[in-house]
Amino acid sequence: MNAAVRAVVRMGIYVGAKVYFIHEGYQGMVDGGDNIKEATWENVSSMLQVGGTVIGSARCKEFRTHEGRLKAAHNLVKRGITNLCVIGGDGSLTGANLFREEWSGLLTELVQQGLINEDAVQKYSALHIVGMVGSIDNDFCGTDMTIGTDSALHRIIEVVDAIMTTAQSHQRTFVLEVMGRHCGYLALVSALACGADWVLIPEMPPEDGWEEKMCQKLSATRSRGSRLNIIIVAEGAIDRHGKPITSGIVKDLVVRCLGFDTRVTILGHVQRGGTPSAFDRILASRMGVEAVLALLETTANTPACVVSLCGNQAVRLPLMECVQMTQEVQKAMDEKKFEDAVRLRGRSFENNLKTYKLLAHRKPESLFIFLSQSNFNVAVLNVGAPAAGMNAAVRSAVRVGISEGHKMFAVSDGFEGFYKGQIKEIKWADVGGWTGQGGSLLGTKRTLPAKHTDKIAEQMRKYNINALLVIGGFEALECLLQLYEARANYEEFCIPMCMLPATISNNVPGTDLSIGADTALNAIVETCDRIKQSASGTKRRVFIIETMGGYCGYLASVGGLAAGADAAYIYEEPFDIRDLQANVEHLTEKMKTSIQRGLVLRNENCNENYTTDFIYQLYSEEGRGVFDCRKNVLGHMQQGGAPSPFDRNFGTKISAKAMQWISKKLNETYRQGRVFANTEDSACLLGMRRRALIFQPVVQLRDETDFIHRIPKEQWWLKLRPLMKILAKYKTSYDVSDSGQLEHVVRDRPKESDATAAI
Repeated sequence: MNAAVRAVVRMGIYVGAKVYFIHEGYQGMVDGGDNIKEATWENVSSMLQVGGTVIGSARCKEFRTHEGRLKAAHNLVKRGITNLCVIGGDGSLTGANLFREEWSGLLTELVQQGLINEDAVQKYSALHIVGMVGSIDNDFCGTDMTIGTDSALHRIIEVVDAIMTTAQSHQRTFVLEVMGRHCGYLALVSALACGADWVLIPEMPPEDGWEEKMCQKLSATRSRGSRLNIIIVAEGAIDRHGKPITSGIVKDLVVRCLGFDTRVTILGHVQRGGTPSAFDRILASRMGVEAVLALLETTANTPACVVSLCGNQAVRLPLMECVQMTQEVQKAMDEKKFEDAVRLRGRSFENNLKTYKLLAHRKPESLFIFLSQSNFNVAVLNVGAPAAGMNAAVRSAVRVGISEGHKMFAVSDGFEGFYKGQIKEIKWADVGGWTGQGGSLLGTKRTLPAKHTDKIAEQMRKYNINALLVIGGFEALECLLQLYEARANYEEFCIPMCMLPATISNNVPGTDLSIGADTALNAIVETCDRIKQSASGTKRRVFIIETMGGYCGYLASVGGLAAGADAAYIYEEPFDIRDLQANVEHLTEKMKTSIQRGLVLRNENCNENYTTDFIYQLYSEEGRGVFDCRKNVLGHMQQGGAPSPFDRNFGTKISAKAMQWISKKLNETYRQGRVFANTEDSACLLGMRRRALIFQPVVQLRDETDFIHRIPKEQWWLKLRPLMKILAKYKTSYDVSDSGQLEHVVRDRPKESDATAAI
């Protein structure tokens, strides 16, 4: 929430508005006085890394009454406030909309009571409202993600990862209860992200007899060699008859039926606390700026809107349409129409549930033969540098492939391992526990196949490989292009081939997001927080930090936005000595006021002459007497660590989707006892483009690629750079052409849609 508050204040001041803090939510608006204070630029410094909300939040009974809203209106008019930005859940936003609808009537009453004059009624005739949804439950319809959800998932996954080590050691079963009284999003996504054995959520109560099925599943997992079981229960979990299923009930059941050593952990309010994740900071910053733009464009006839996230895009939706749909979910659940409740929750929730069902429950082997025309052999491998989330993608591919009736083969060490014959069949149980592992368990190399096509073709013949799934970065794209070109000489490559982008640099064309980039961003942001904190006892210090990314400035730019950087130097936006000098002067000016710390990020290949050392020395010399400097090269720590919840889920979901595409292509191209696929659309990259996951032929991506610098020719995140500059107090122009237009909530989507949310 603090990142959103900071963005609203700074964007508001940037566009020339007077911005006010209203402390303690609606209670502060009703009470007035010192609860409503003008906000300055400096008021929101050093806020990004703070959890909760620094302006306070409170439930307010008084605002629910007409008298309370009358007091609130009087307090706003006294200060000339006619634009409200409300960050909260559906209750807060519904209250805001009611307040807006009553506004003119409230002003009339205030005139009758002699508290304001007629001029004030004319001057402040309309109240404009824009909402942002802040809720860890992600229970608001119309947006894929609410502010706070990703950070709550981080807390849950940290606990689950810690618990899994103790569970493994003692051969225990753990029942984890997470928040979500009416919404199972946190439980469902954390179950996906840790590969839980069973999950219980309010939207999809288990069928009667679930107790026996669950125990059979836990027992089967143990019999395959696993030393632990994880069951995740949403606090609002119920059975088909509306009876609560508590973590205690689940524990007693496991102990009674299986005799397993079982423990319960209730996470409680730990999920609400802690430092916000990189995703939440970026989301909140984008939403805050979008909210100010929406307020500027609002007229008296515009309905109150809420700023939402759809895929990777900010959109504006009518507030009451979203609230109404959110209420419809609860109504559907009350009426036991659970399929409708899941559909109304939105595409992100629906896709998560489908993917979990696909991965968690193994179908009997006897069914496999009916699922596919033939038992196909599919090989999966990692290429390029390691990226967190690769293992989650491999696990997902293996399990979905087996469920679809294929024989799955794992290739070690990329195409180098391929031509050396490091290929072996991989089974369902072999990938257990892979989701939370960082790096690449299969091993990965940068070797390209062009020099070894004959040996690779020989191995494909030997193992009768009918399809290929390549998970990796820019090298993976080059590999697929080389194999596509080799089809003219080798029929072995005339098979369906799919690539999943997995690289911390996020430099693959054809996708807005890559597996691994979110984990790297979190590593950068956490380090920047610590580095800034190290200067808390020091007056006026500037840190120069070098990030990875090759020639791609994604990590430096988006990491800079999330960490509150003053500047980020990247290859895509050329700079010279005059720009460096202007940045130094800008920081000098800020340091002379009350800002005590500065942060400058530099992408490793942004300029061959203006190195990190050069920039450090320049800043040290030019800032002499005003600030001192320190430098830090983050290096390979950006590639390591356990994958973030986002990367685990993104990898899991796009890999499942890729395997389903491969199955479809295999069945389409299976003729006369063999697979033959040589069309452009049989060698694809699966990437997220704005709002949808799209399969794009790799040949068509050639024109979009700068192969020398290994980056896409056009990059969506460059539009976020002015945002970072505005929030760092630079005078710059902000392109509003891509800002959200008011749309409507989509209720009925086509059954088979390619649109899949980012998480």
